[in-house]
Formats: sequence, C-alpha cells, structure tokens
Amino acid sequence: MLPWLPDRPVGFPPVASALRDPDGLLAAGGALTPEWLLAAYRRGIFPWFSNDQPVLWWSPDPRMVLFPDEIRVRRSLTKRLRNGGFRVTADTVFERVVAACAAPRDGQPGTWITAEMRAAYGRLHRLGAARSVEVWRAGELVGGLYGVAMGPVFFGESMFSRQADASKVALVHLARAMAAGGGRLIDCQMHTGHLASLGARDIARSEFIGYLEQWLGDAGSDCRETVDGALAPTWSFDAIDTLA
Repeated sequence: MLPWLPDRPVGFPPVASALRDPDGLLAAGGALTPEWLLAAYRRGIFPWFSNDQPVLWWSPDPRMVLFPDEIRVRRSLTKRLRNGGFRVTADTVFERVVAACAAPRDGQPGTWITAEMRAAYGRLHRLGAARSVEVWRAGELVGGLYGVAMGPVFFGESMFSRQADASKVALVHLARAMAAGGGRLIDCQMHTGHLASLGARDIARSEFIGYLEQWLGDAGSDCRETVDGALAPTWSFDAIDTLA
C-alpha cells in the first residue's frame, strides 16, 4: 500500500521501499513547500504528478545521471556551439524557462509541470535553490533548462528547445561550468535516449543515494554555507555564459 504523507512533519519512507511498478513510486501527500522539496532532493526523491492526482514522490532504480566531465559533444554539436549564434545566460528569466518547459509538446496531451509545480519552483528560485540556464538567438529565448542546485549536484527537472540543439547547448554550458567549479553530478532522473546520447548513464539507486549522502549529508569541503536549508552550489552560475 502506498504511504500517505501528512503535511507535517516533513519525512519520507526509505527509498528502498519504493514500488517496482510503477518504478520508483514512493509515497503520496506531503506538500510542495521549500522544506518538503529540499528534504526530498537531499534523499534522492522528486515530485511528479498530473493535475488530477495528489502530490506523488518518486525515487526510481536505476537512476540516470550525467557526470559533468563525461558529457559527450559530437562534432555537429561542437560546430553549433561555436557557430550557431547562441548566447547563454543563467537565472535571467527563470519563470519563462519553466513556462516553456510546461508548454504542450507534440504527441503529449498535457504536462506534469502544473500551475502548482510552477509556483513551488518559483518559491525555490527566490530562495536561490532552483536555477535556470537560458539559450538565446537573435534576442529570442530558444532553449533552456531548470532544476535544483545543491552543493556539487544539479537535480535536473526539465528542458526545452525551440530551435535544433538549443537544450543541448544549455546542458553543455551547465556541465562545463560544473566541471570547472567542482560540480560532481547532474541528476537526470529517468532514462531517455536523448540524454544517453549526451553521455548520461544509468546507475543503481543505492549508488546514487551514496553520492548524495557523501556530498549533501553535511556542509563540508565540497559545500559552502546553507541558505534556508539548501546547500549553495559549488560552481559559479556566472561562469555559464563564458564556457562553451
């Protein structure tokens, strides 16, 4: 039986108790407050649900991750990075990036990025925990991604492209900024061929949780001060627009 979480206190069952079918479904209930969300990410858990569902919490096994120094940039993408006319920024239009990620896509009847989710991550952004990377061309927002940055880990939530490879450009800039600044891991949550083509790979959930316990369990040498419960990222988002 799926555990139902009360609004208080903040707490999750062990991730090892998550269902196998559907893979990783752990619990329902709780809330989308910063306290709940930050506690979830520290434990390798994320929310994912539709408008007609309660808040659902997930921790799939295996977990798809991208180690920043393993990002795979093929020749065609290298050319686009150099000559595509893109400009990359960070945290300049967070809400627009989330809205673009939430927009309907071909073959999809709706979106899991509900109004409730958009409001929740907006609150996290104002606390400095949720961050975005934006890709511009000729003054237009053409791609980007957003997620939660804690210590040396970036928990990716979604990305979008309005022009070919724009989301890939965002991810490459993020990965290279992380690699240059002590970032260790980008959480991609679930397997996709798109991310696998960029170097992401599946690891066991237990291995993923081990990394989080090592890097996020306490503020240590890999982490700066905490802000409202969120470890500040080890890398500089200001460097994202200078690394290609």
